[in-house]
Amino acid sequence: MHRILLIDDDTQLGAPLAVYFQRFELTLTHALRPSDGLQRLRTGQFDAAILDVMLPEMDGFELCRTIRKDSDIPIIMLTARGDVMDRVVGLEIGADDYLPKPFEPRELVARLQTVLRRRVQTPQAQGAEAQELRFEGLTLDPARRSVTRQGQPVELTSTEFDLLHLLARESGKVHSRDDILNQLRGHEAELYTRAVDIVVSRLRKKLEPLDCIKTLRNAGYSLALRKLPS
Repeated sequence: MHRILLIDDDTQLGAPLAVYFQRFELTLTHALRPSDGLQRLRTGQFDAAILDVMLPEMDGFELCRTIRKDSDIPIIMLTARGDVMDRVVGLEIGADDYLPKPFEPRELVARLQTVLRRRVQTPQAQGAEAQELRFEGLTLDPARRSVTRQGQPVELTSTEFDLLHLLARESGKVHSRDDILNQLRGHEAELYTRAVDIVVSRLRKKLEPLDCIKTLRNAGYSLALRKLPS
């Protein structure tokens, strides 16, 4: 079963959500404070984390930044009003998805299943997609979900890796924002094209000095590196 960590100071949320999650073979652990949640992340093996934005000690954005210093675990943010700026900020600092409160538990499970499905894909399931992709200055290993830039490892979040892998599989092809969202987040997810721009911006910073992701105005994005023979 996948282990999920919920960090939310609502004392009434964890228990019923844990019961519901069991239907989908998800085990939920509830931490009420960020300090407790961080300690649990350091000592336990979790497959994904759910963070509320409004928390004591530090808000969910700062908590997400702290987690991202040491971990690429998939993160879903819970935003109180579904405010667009909350979504933008959460995605900019490394969250993989967001869900406005109040939410339907089934939708939260669907979002979790989407990020977990991408995360745990095996080389056998991926088939040809598991083959290492090599470009001038950049190497992607889908089996290990690792990236090296000019020989140095690059730490990417789950969403960042999936976007780079999508572009690298068909380097030179232009992918529209909607196409990227549909492929990375599933058709059940709400389309939010600004999210793609945010993830691309993060990727570009992490891949510097390589200038490898090109923007084609009103069209989308493509990987513009020369592919090397396998």
